[in-house]
Amino acid sequence: MKRTPLTLEGAERLRKELAHLKKVDRPAVIVAIAEARAHGDLKENAEYHAAREQQGFIEGRIQMLEAGLSTAQIIDLSTLNPGDKIVFGAQVTVVDEETGAEASYQIVGDLEADIKHARIAVSSPIARALIGRSVGDVALVSTPGGEREFEILRVSYN
Repeated sequence: MKRTPLTLEGAERLRKELAHLKKVDRPAVIVAIAEARAHGDLKENAEYHAAREQQGFIEGRIQMLEAGLSTAQIIDLSTLNPGDKIVFGAQVTVVDEETGAEASYQIVGDLEADIKHARIAVSSPIARALIGRSVGDVALVSTPGGEREFEILRVSYN
C-alpha cells in the first residue's frame, strides 16, 4: 500500500473538514432530501435531484478523505533537518526569470494541495523541479506554455 505524505497541519485541516462533512453537511443534505421528497413527484422535483447530487459529492469527499488519511504518512515539519535544501513541507519563494513575478508556495501532499492557499502538491511539476535545490539556484519547470526558469529567493520551514 502506497503511503502518501501529509504535513501535520494539513492532516489536521483534513480531519476537521471530514468531521464537518460528517456532522454538519451530511445531516443537512439528508434533511433537504426528506423535505424535497415531501413535495411529491420525484421525477420532476429539481430540489430532490439537486440534494441527491449534493449528497453524492459529500459522500465521495468523505470516502476520499477517509482513504487518504488512513494511508497517510504524517510528517512533522519541526522534526526535519533539511539544511539549506528544499524538501517536502518547504515554504519557497521564487521569481520567474522571464516576467520578474514573485510567487510563494508550500510543498505539501497531494491530498492537501490548494493553489488558492499557495499549497502545491509534491507531485506537481513546480515542486518536482524545486525539490533538492537551494536558495540562489534556478529551477527549470516544464509547463504547458513551454519551459520556465524560476530563481529560488527564500526557503523556510514554518
